[in-house]
Amino acid sequence: MKRLTLGLLTLGLLAGCTTPTKAPHEKAHLVKMDYHGIIDISGCQYKGEITGSEGHWYSYLFFPNDTLVQGAMNELKSNAIALGANTVMFTLPQDFATSVTMLGAAYDCP
Repeated sequence: MKRLTLGLLTLGLLAGCTTPTKAPHEKAHLVKMDYHGIIDISGCQYKGEITGSEGHWYSYLFFPNDTLVQGAMNELKSNAIALGANTVMFTLPQDFATSVTMLGAAYDCP
């Protein structure tokens, strides 16, 4: 019984210290993210649709929702960089019980 209690306590403590599995790209800070349509993209070149996701069926046991969102955002930025984009217009995160998925349109803006 002591081992079970100790194991559950350790698991609970580690869950609060989690980080996303999708690390940010080294140039992620250069990508502008826009959910509200504030950035003027009229002079930008469309690069393509991108997605970012974080989590698996077991993730809810180990990762809080904000960690899942951050991982999805990291992947979205990395995918934008891979297309040569520096701006992403994205939708609300699709929150599932065990994962988060984000959809966006990538643009290269001057």
